[in-house]
Amino acid sequence: MRLFNTLFGGLALLPLLALLTASPLCAQVTFGSSGGEGEPFRRQQWRVPSPDTDIAAHALLFRPAGAGPFRLAVIAHASTQNVLRRAQMPQSEYRALAAFLVARGFAVLVPERLGHGATGGRYVEDQGGCDEADYARSGRVTAEEISLALDYLRKQDFVRKDAAVVIGHSAGGWGALALATADPKAISAITVFAPGRGGHANDEPNRICAPHTLVAAAAEFGKAARIPVTWLVAANDSYFAPAFSKTLVDAFRGSGGKVDFHMLPAVGSDGHWMIETEAGVKAAGSELDRVLKPVAVKKP
Repeated sequence: MRLFNTLFGGLALLPLLALLTASPLCAQVTFGSSGGEGEPFRRQQWRVPSPDTDIAAHALLFRPAGAGPFRLAVIAHASTQNVLRRAQMPQSEYRALAAFLVARGFAVLVPERLGHGATGGRYVEDQGGCDEADYARSGRVTAEEISLALDYLRKQDFVRKDAAVVIGHSAGGWGALALATADPKAISAITVFAPGRGGHANDEPNRICAPHTLVAAAAEFGKAARIPVTWLVAANDSYFAPAFSKTLVDAFRGSGGKVDFHMLPAVGSDGHWMIETEAGVKAAGSELDRVLKPVAVKKP
């Protein structure tokens, strides 16, 4: 944010920042579906709870044919510290990944978090600047947002109450790591694609803001982790390169977290975005299939 103010003029941006982070004016917050189903995969707009009780977070839901109940997969999107980029973010779909999951019988929810795109509101997962970066707090807040959306969908009659999976990308993956402390009966597995925060510091590839602080936070998440994590990173990831990702993995595992780490082949010009592409999902397919193996419904 310090760099942003320097580039664009600090005080002159205050009215714009206030507009971008303000809560939407609405008389009543309602949750649930907000339109009909469409293509592909019964694509439907939903509104789900957020940490701000005055704001319903926008979300997309995809699901197989039939009435279910289906296992639930929640995809947690990436983020940015740049306020204008966040405000302009289109609603994340991860369509190739959603197709992969629906084909395996999952209902797939992609919730938008506060401070992003059409949902708007205050950016509650802000990590702060390099000198005061609080990656642990940021991850826990992101985890809370994921959890609120997941818990709401689990109450729907077309969703199973058990064996959900969470798949996180970048900052969303970082929040998913913090969520590894949740009940393993509710969430059976977590998969993260290049999780972390502070990558591309000052918009420079392969530069991380306060990397030692990030490693310490990964160790903190591992202490209370109860859910197994699959950690995937492409060989050409310019945000959290495989070598640094392995350092994070070692910190998470060293403090007690259960994690399976895999470096995947290079995908595209920057493998950090592999999860958004068909080629990337194909490269991760075998690992995803291992994580998504069927879990039997437990009868009373």
